[in-house]
Amino acid sequence: MKQVVQNYRSGELALLDVPVPECKPGGVLVRSAYSLISTGTELMKVSEAGMSMLGKARSRPDQVAKVVQSVATNGLPATYRKVMGKLDSYTPLGYSLCGVVEQVGTGIDDVTVGDLVACAGNEHALHAELNWVPRNLYARVPDGLAPRHAAFGTVGSIALQGVRRGEPQLGDVALVIGLGLIGQLVVQLLAASGARVVGADPDPVRCELAERLGAAACGDPASAAVETAVAELTGGHGVDQVYLAAGGGSNQPVELAARLSRDRGRVVDIGKCRLDLPWNAYYEKELDVRFSRSYGPGRYDPEYELQGRDYPIGYVRWTERRNLACFLDLVARGRADVEPLVSHVADFDDAVETYRRLDEGELKAVAVLFRYPEHAAEAPVPSVSVPAVRRPGGRVPAPGRAAGTPVRLAFVGAGNYATSMLLPHLAQREGVELSTVVTTTALSAANAQRKFGFAAATTDLDAVLGDKSVDAVFVVTRHSSHAELTRRALLAGKAVFVEKPLALTGDELAGVLAAVEESGNDRLQVGFNRRFAPLLQEARRRFGARSGPASLRYLVNAGRLAHGSWYLQQGTEGSRFAGEGGHFVDTASWLLDADPVSVYAVATSGHEDLQVVLRYPDGSTATVSYVTTGAPGYPKETLDLVADGKVLRLDDFVRAAVYDGRRRRWVGSRLPKARDKGQSAQLAAFVRAVRTGGPMPVPLQSLVATTAATLAVQTGLAGGAPVTLARAR
Repeated sequence: MKQVVQNYRSGELALLDVPVPECKPGGVLVRSAYSLISTGTELMKVSEAGMSMLGKARSRPDQVAKVVQSVATNGLPATYRKVMGKLDSYTPLGYSLCGVVEQVGTGIDDVTVGDLVACAGNEHALHAELNWVPRNLYARVPDGLAPRHAAFGTVGSIALQGVRRGEPQLGDVALVIGLGLIGQLVVQLLAASGARVVGADPDPVRCELAERLGAAACGDPASAAVETAVAELTGGHGVDQVYLAAGGGSNQPVELAARLSRDRGRVVDIGKCRLDLPWNAYYEKELDVRFSRSYGPGRYDPEYELQGRDYPIGYVRWTERRNLACFLDLVARGRADVEPLVSHVADFDDAVETYRRLDEGELKAVAVLFRYPEHAAEAPVPSVSVPAVRRPGGRVPAPGRAAGTPVRLAFVGAGNYATSMLLPHLAQREGVELSTVVTTTALSAANAQRKFGFAAATTDLDAVLGDKSVDAVFVVTRHSSHAELTRRALLAGKAVFVEKPLALTGDELAGVLAAVEESGNDRLQVGFNRRFAPLLQEARRRFGARSGPASLRYLVNAGRLAHGSWYLQQGTEGSRFAGEGGHFVDTASWLLDADPVSVYAVATSGHEDLQVVLRYPDGSTATVSYVTTGAPGYPKETLDLVADGKVLRLDDFVRAAVYDGRRRRWVGSRLPKARDKGQSAQLAAFVRAVRTGGPMPVPLQSLVATTAATLAVQTGLAGGAPVTLARAR
């Protein structure tokens, strides 16, 4: 097997072929899936190994003292041989990984072969294809937690133990000095515990990341920003705890901690920074200085770590292993988010080059993961089935309308979107009769009837579905009811226009298609209106056919929702992207004239901002950036399509242009107040299809593919890997 090793004397890093470790009693043999590079501890070792002998001595005065003592005891020649022998040996790197149990040693009964586990320890969770891990240094990974996220288990335990040592309480204010990997995790854990957090780091990128992950404010410790934030949050009293997560030789963190702590505050050292305590400052405030020992109780105790002797929970609540399991649970439940910390994922075969890039500063990173080829080859690729549209042989023909006979429409739901974006286009349309409006409350039905001239208003859905004179039903209710109402209307033989989304789960989508197959009624349209926008239609025509793959970028500046919006009820109404994302997937697929074959999604903390990458059969890609944290004044939707030396640009359905070669070939624009996203044209196409019995505006298989791709985003976020969209046969 292969393992990353380092020669501390020469500084050489190598990916070495070494024997497979034995699966000893009291532990398990684990095949690595992902291992995490600690960009603090490990890079410090790598950097020290590259120093001269004098530099090594200066960086490790504790080891120099041991050498001096050995010379006095054993003599210079013996000590020299011992030191050089140790320096000139290969030593391992790594201490945090996730992998699959390949073999179980005797005495182990809590995991079985094939289980996914997170592992800890600088002797047992190494950057190697296989590791033997004793009982108390692994924990089973909760269902649904991605292996790449579980690989953070050890560093998460370090951060968790540090927070436990600080004993934060609800309402406390804490200062985290150093916003590297451990500091970012400490920020999240403190925020999850109910504390308000201020971060200090000279790197503005890390400060911004910490604020996205829960910090109230962050800034350069050398500026006044941190001190000002602390004063505002504490009324000038100072923070309750300071967490030292910084490294290096500066004494600034310790001095800053004293200055910004309240009287009798706590200072917790988690990292490895200089600790020349300014005696007067710490004495006058009677500060409580505490050390956090790695992953928690049990660390460095061979009986605990190697022999598997646990500490009674009544005496030691949080041990190494219990901290590890707790952190994994927090990540699985969304209380801590490690995905934003992943700066780079490297193949394990590129380990040496990755360390070089990190050490030389070429690769700037908070966290870097190694991905192991054996796992990649054996692990099943996440897949979401795209149901095929099946119809019985004796399919019911689509009825047409006699010339001059109006198309009679019923509306189920009359909320804001229906009354502002749909009904105004239908109320005055020739050849359309608004038959019945159905709502859950009598007053809302009466209001819709009065405003738009419905012939009848009711709260009885069954009566409408049983009315043979109704040609089509519009489903414009909350998202959670769309699939069931659509299914019922199709079974009743109605043409259906359902606002997006068509479904919130794969089972709901399958239920709709089962209704199509059972009834033979495929007269369905989903409210994906943007493909009908006149400006975009003209831009697509001007862009013309393409011969090669295309690259599409769609930025959606969605903005934040108002407090109390039902869109925020994700437990019942699905995620915001599940509700709205179909618009953008459909537009991309229409422009690329194909259905996607895979989806890859990543998100910021809390899944507020999403990046969704869609791949298409011909190699084309579409990236949808769905963001809520942008400036309100920036346009909501901008799109660029690039292929064959041409660019199509759309600016919020107000302006569009096509560039060909070095010149701008066509420009179209509309007045901002006349922004047209295609609702009117879409409704006209739907009514025409109902009237004539012709094909629906969008093929049903396309509607299904768009819905499946939108649902696959959540699967991708949970798994941290691309999701294949496998079309059922």
